[in-house]
Amino acid sequence: MLESKPIPKREKFKLGFFFGLFTFVFALLVSMPRVGVPVLLGYVIYLIISPAVPTLEKIGINRTGSIWIVFSSLIFFSTYPFIKIVPTVTAEAENIQYYLPKVERYVTEKYSEFREEVKEKTSFEISDKYFLQAVEWVRGASTKVLLNAPKLVASFIEWVFLIPLIVFFLLKDGRAFKVGILRLTPNSIFERFYNLSHQFNKKLGDYIFAKFVEASIVGIVITSGLLILNVRFALLFGLISAFTNIIPYLGPALGFVPAILFALAEYGGGTTLGAIITLFLVANAIDIAIVFPILVSKIVDLHPLTVVVSVILGSQWLGIIGMIISIPMAAAVKLIIQEVYKEVYQGG
Repeated sequence: MLESKPIPKREKFKLGFFFGLFTFVFALLVSMPRVGVPVLLGYVIYLIISPAVPTLEKIGINRTGSIWIVFSSLIFFSTYPFIKIVPTVTAEAENIQYYLPKVERYVTEKYSEFREEVKEKTSFEISDKYFLQAVEWVRGASTKVLLNAPKLVASFIEWVFLIPLIVFFLLKDGRAFKVGILRLTPNSIFERFYNLSHQFNKKLGDYIFAKFVEASIVGIVITSGLLILNVRFALLFGLISAFTNIIPYLGPALGFVPAILFALAEYGGGTTLGAIITLFLVANAIDIAIVFPILVSKIVDLHPLTVVVSVILGSQWLGIIGMIISIPMAAAVKLIIQEVYKEVYQGG
């Protein structure tokens, strides 16, 4: 049996300082979301687009030119669609608020009819306590969103300036920043830390990019289908479906509900409703059967049960944000466990 060499005091101090520094920075970012969120988003965007820089360097463009080409392309392809889509989405969001009372009346009427039918057939009277609580919760949530809208807009405008700045400096000084971290890394964990950080960064960047592509495909399919069906607020419902699709498991259902409630109130239970339901089922079937297995599952390389458990734990700890980040975090934990296994059971 191999005996492990004792770790010198200086190396122990380096280990303590290294992990203490990482813990401090992580706690600082978590406690200051106004800074932490744009830093995290900027870092994720950097992971996705940074491979383009060495690719351009290989074809003869110098590093500075490559960085400016990648950064300018990012700004253009993120700003142009935003400028084109936002006015339409804003108009649809303003108009849909006039349909909300109609949807509420429709749901209330249908629930009352269902209650009366159950009472007539079974003599059992369903309590409307939970239904009224649900309606009140929806009202409260809608009011909360509207009241917080100015704050959200202000944060978004702040992010519009901060995130590109963070991405640019990561592209420009990312190598120097990485070298600085590696210099702080104690020798005893240098190789493992380098390998783990490289694998995790690659998995995280690939996963976020895959989820973005997946959400975009679902949003485009649903928006195009609703436009063909001539359904009002097609773009808004398509965007809601795209954004909610980022949330594992629960997301497709969340994106499905607003469009169906609107369709019930606006068109009743006719062929248009059936076509909308079919559209959502087809879009999610394409996602589950084709897009997710090809783009997402191979990247994270996790057992389906592990994915389910990680999503549940993420939702309990951090709500919707926890559900979104749970899968890459589970992939990171798996990488760490694999390294520990190699060290303990395979002798390093």
